[in-house]
Amino acid sequence: MRLRRSYSATSSPSSFNLPLSTFTTLLLAFPSLISASLDCGSIVVKDKHFDLSPLDGAHQVHWVREPEDTPGMEFNTTFTIDLCKKLKWTKGVPREQECPHGTRICGVDFERDIPSNTSKFLAARPIAGDYTLQNHRTIQATWTLLRDSKSNLDAGREGIRGELHGGRYPDKKDGTDQMAIIEFVCDKERTGLEGDEKDDRDKDEDDTEDEKFRREEGDDMDSSKGKSLKFNSYKEEELDKKTIGVLRLEWRTKYACEDANEGPGESSGRWGFFTWFIIILFLATAAYLIFGSWLNYNRYGARGWDLLPHGDTIRDLPYLIKDWARRVVNTIQGPGSRGGYSAV
Repeated sequence: MRLRRSYSATSSPSSFNLPLSTFTTLLLAFPSLISASLDCGSIVVKDKHFDLSPLDGAHQVHWVREPEDTPGMEFNTTFTIDLCKKLKWTKGVPREQECPHGTRICGVDFERDIPSNTSKFLAARPIAGDYTLQNHRTIQATWTLLRDSKSNLDAGREGIRGELHGGRYPDKKDGTDQMAIIEFVCDKERTGLEGDEKDDRDKDEDDTEDEKFRREEGDDMDSSKGKSLKFNSYKEEELDKKTIGVLRLEWRTKYACEDANEGPGESSGRWGFFTWFIIILFLATAAYLIFGSWLNYNRYGARGWDLLPHGDTIRDLPYLIKDWARRVVNTIQGPGSRGGYSAV
């Protein structure tokens, strides 16, 4: 006996049916996906507005060390940071050697055998980012003013401190949570891009393995002569009775100054009177038209143009404007070359 499969008019064998559990998960994740994303161009801390969008793009710092217990070996962790958007994967690099999509700060570990000058990939550590659709983890960016810090080291310093979350290594339930603490220090003489190393591995084909490991030895230079973006430390710390891998960076830039976005009269970054006037006028006009249309519909049963209050005037408005413009042009041009005399 052969069974026949039938389909209703609203379904087909190729129709896409989203499981209810998956749909519910996406629905619940959507609001957090919107609210969790970091907007580098609009950071507000205690009524102070900071715009870090000039620091957009992927930037790199390196942590190079030679362990005493493994002579002849060198370890390099390259941290790639993009404050404004998620990092892109590198062409030709296996996906297991990259951090997952949604990552904004990624650390990639390599080891190098100095005598043979050969290197080997070890691990890719997602430090911070938005992974709402993968595991519901978000960047949860929190910002504080350096001058509000209780630490004596921050006394007299101006800027902001950002704490960025979301990463976990390894990416399992028992993995260690990761976070980045970036101190944006006010330095009016710096843009924040001094000595910058961008993530341009696709184009950088002439570097030898030794140069790739050694080119960041200047990270420990004095801050007045070295790079604006500096690596401070990466280690596991106990925070809130929980072990977390913490990356600490320092970024000196004029965009971290509290007066960086204030123009004459300290009005920059705020809506002026004219802007508010236009907004209020638009809202009042919209409310008048909506209420008037509703009133005409319910009281007189009006339809079409008759719904709008003063519908005849609105319908004739283009012609009225055209007639007014013609009169203005005639007034400006004057009576012509006759000097005001009419023909006899």
